[in-house]
Amino acid sequence: MRMHLLSLAIALWSVPCGAMSDDELRAALERRFRDDRTSACVAAAVIDKATIARAYVCAKSQRPCDEHTAFEIGSNSKPMIAVLLAELIARGEFTLDDPITKLLPAGTSVPSFDGHQITIRDIVTHTSGLPPFPWLITDMSNPYAALTERDLLDALAATKLTRAPGSQWEYSNFATMVLSYALARRSGKDFETLLRERLLAPLGMNDTYVAKRPPHVRLAQGHLSNGLPTVPWDFPVDMAGVGGVRATLPDMVRYLEGQLGTRESTIAPALARTQQEVASASGHTMGMNWEILSTAKIANGHSIVMHGGGTGGYTSFIVFDRAAQRAVVLLSDTALGLFGGLGQLGLHLLDPSQLAGAPRIAATADAKLIDALVGRYRLQNGLGIDLRHKGNALTTQADAQPEFEMGFDSAGDFYPLAFDALLRPKRKADGIYTFTWFQLGGAFEAARITPAPAADKWTPSEAQLREYEGNYPLWSTYGLRVFSTDAKLFVQGTSQRPLELASVERDTFVAESVGLEIGFERDADGIVIALTHKQGGQVLRGERR
Repeated sequence: MRMHLLSLAIALWSVPCGAMSDDELRAALERRFRDDRTSACVAAAVIDKATIARAYVCAKSQRPCDEHTAFEIGSNSKPMIAVLLAELIARGEFTLDDPITKLLPAGTSVPSFDGHQITIRDIVTHTSGLPPFPWLITDMSNPYAALTERDLLDALAATKLTRAPGSQWEYSNFATMVLSYALARRSGKDFETLLRERLLAPLGMNDTYVAKRPPHVRLAQGHLSNGLPTVPWDFPVDMAGVGGVRATLPDMVRYLEGQLGTRESTIAPALARTQQEVASASGHTMGMNWEILSTAKIANGHSIVMHGGGTGGYTSFIVFDRAAQRAVVLLSDTALGLFGGLGQLGLHLLDPSQLAGAPRIAATADAKLIDALVGRYRLQNGLGIDLRHKGNALTTQADAQPEFEMGFDSAGDFYPLAFDALLRPKRKADGIYTFTWFQLGGAFEAARITPAPAADKWTPSEAQLREYEGNYPLWSTYGLRVFSTDAKLFVQGTSQRPLELASVERDTFVAESVGLEIGFERDADGIVIALTHKQGGQVLRGERR
């Protein structure tokens, strides 16, 4: 349920002129999701000053989805907590630098580090030092359902901080649960009632809820990333500020109008306060539970504010530019966190010069790739796992577990057909394959135990390296420069440092340190005409210039 931070190369940010129409938005969603193997349905809105475009698109099957359909917004609940807090601060009841103990019931035990207490600022900027989640999760299909107030307070008392609060950024659902609980207890009302009175009602968000669903609202069926249905997540009401809010697209439009300052309400000043920068740590610039995209302070001087969210079967993303009066909201009935969520698409809709991403289409893996992966591995978490080639497919079997067949998609990733996970092949500089396993919000590197199949190593001459030199645009604002020097090949992305490439076979090179693989294409005369850039589950093609 963590926010998926983006590592996109945003070289030139220029908010486009002209508002988007409903048809244009629908077309953009269809380009991204048509035939996508996830079968995801997406509800989207783009606000451009007084114009609002809305669209509902499904990748394959047409599931019911309209203005009365609610989605779990996951961690996009967190900035809503910040609004409640900002009101208290505006009334002079607290400051961001007060210890969190000031909000909690008397006698609550809260950890500290060398005399440094956890402040409210630390909580809303993910620098508290509290871990992401303090309990051993036994049911990942509904991880919060069994938690109690006693569990929360006991875990808080038992936590030992390993660094000073405020010194390092680490996303913490635990910290936000503490804040949600504290605000509810202090108000004397349950969190859902508090949220409705102080945020939802003033903005007219009458179809947004935690547990008390309005009769005319239908919660969308959630799905795993492989298209299988899954159950909604249940939250103890007073801890639901961590990710328990459910909302319709029209209500999220009202919410964003409030964030842009175009919808009048009594909470307008509190909404604006949450967007102001209050901390910067470990490369993250933070408002109050908002991520501020500092690299967007280019060209027009605007700051881009954003947050992503996801639960076991849903994904959401919000991004807006208050100065330009432009905003985007995306809601999906499918868990897309294994692929980075909806952030890339959201930034594209905010500024079409940015890359939108491509659908993940089911494909057939090359038998040579499967054979190169076959073997026994151990994941970082200690789990042993065997990969086998059976028929036309790769199978995986973890220790003491059944064997499962894997699908393959156009992004180059394998995925279990029976549960939600991802296996991303990774080629090393010596040509040997290993992989990264993604599951339950974690990324686990695999170490090969059995000997790898022999890899043919190709060592190009200086003349052969020069055949690849050139510029290869990948999209309108980003491209690669390939050059050679001292019998070595390098690649340099727009506004980035050069990376040395290691040859693994003819026309294929890797930069192992960043998980990058580049393959070059030749025409019938043997002239290099294009390259394919594979990294992080994304495949991009650029023609040589």
